Parts: sequence; C-alpha cells; structure tokens
Amino acid sequence: MRSYAIGDIHGHFDLLRAAHARIAKDKAACGDTDAPVVHIGDLVDRGPDSRAVIDYLARGIAAGENWVVLKGNHDRMFSLFLDNPTAQDPGLRAEFSYLHPRIGGGPTLASYGVANASDRPLAPVHAEAVAAVPAEHRAFLASRPAYYAYAEALFVHAGIRPGVAIKDQAEDDLVWIRDPFLGYRGSFPRLLVHGHTALAGAVYYGNRLNIDSSAGYGGPLTAVVLEGRAVSILADGGRALLLPTPDAPIR
Repeated sequence: MRSYAIGDIHGHFDLLRAAHARIAKDKAACGDTDAPVVHIGDLVDRGPDSRAVIDYLARGIAAGENWVVLKGNHDRMFSLFLDNPTAQDPGLRAEFSYLHPRIGGGPTLASYGVANASDRPLAPVHAEAVAAVPAEHRAFLASRPAYYAYAEALFVHAGIRPGVAIKDQAEDDLVWIRDPFLGYRGSFPRLLVHGHTALAGAVYYGNRLNIDSSAGYGGPLTAVVLEGRAVSILADGGRALLLPTPDAPIR
C-alpha cells in the first residue's frame, strides 16, 4: 500500500512541478501508477504563484489524477479573507491579519493581479480580489478535506489533538495545532504525516512525520514515498531512506 506526500507548497509552482516529476519517476521505477499523491495543505501565501498552484491541482483532479489536496491554515485564511476581509481566523494571533507580511496574503493576491495589497486601503483591495479570484478556485479551496487516511498513514496539515478520535477532531486543531501535538511521544493508531511547523528538512519522529521543509521561507519542497511505515525522501537521484529520529528537535 504505497502512497506519496508533498509538503507545504506556499505558492511555489516551480517546486510543485519538480516534486511531481520526482514522484512520476519513482512511480515508473516501481510500476505503481495508482498510488495516491497527498498534498499536505498550505497551497498559498508567501510564494509568487499561488494562483498557478491552485489551478494546476484543481485541473489535475478534474482530469482524474489520483491526487488528494488537504486544507491548510493558509488556505482557510485565504478563503475567509475573500468571504469577509475583516474576519479573523480563530487560529491567527490578534496582531496579525491575512495581509500582514508574515502571513503572506499579499503575494497570493498579486498572483491574481491585485497589486500592492498590503499597502492600500482594505476595501478596494478586497473588491479587486473578489473580482479576480475565479469562483472555481474558491469552490476548490472551500471543499478541501481536513484529513485523509490511507493504509497505515493519516495525513493532516498541522496535526491532531492526542487522545481524540479523528472523527471528533476540531478543524481548528487539524489546520493549526502545534502544542500538545508536537511534544507527544506516544503512539497514534496510524503514522501521522503532517506539515505546518517549518523545519530545515523532513523529520521522522517514529509516531509522526513532518514534511514541511520551509518552502515558504526559501527552503526545498519535500516529496516522500511511504510503504507501510517505511519512509523515503524523493530526490533527483532517487530514494533516500528516512529513518526515525524520535529525539530530533520539534521546532
């Protein structure tokens, strides 16, 4: 039961296409064309080509690609901004807004042709954004699932609240949680594959696998292949086995 996963994309279409190319090469080598490819969320913000990322993924799924695209907190904030520019996502600290440079909504709007969004009055920026973002993109983002279970893995953007069944998890936790999830050393029913907390590279902690390798901050975009609970990073030269390191730093 093989599956593939791609970490937080953050508007880097070039990195996404390269990750898909590495996956296609691995699929050809192992002869498995049916394995799902799971995108762990955070399609948008910070990077330059969020529109292209959404368009590519939506068109691929519509064409029958076995791709799963999960909802990340940035994807949810983008949708919320379009619905109501003054609304605050409950996971976002009060001193930040979607257009704050640290959040990175400005580059996302720029990819749709809304220039200098962080430097202009909110009302015209929002009006331009609503007019510029296709209804199909809004519907695609709104319909993203918050988790996906396959074989021995559970894929989710940020993590889960330990001790709570997946059907009872709050979406706020699934897209935002750090503590107490990151510090939890106990076992989960499945291997937890997630992103959200940016690291220098993917880390396999034994009970969970973090594949956010900081593409949103200039780092690489990680693609992995899972076979049972065995994990390999896909590099240009092929697979590199990623062994569990339970005591690795969590941030």
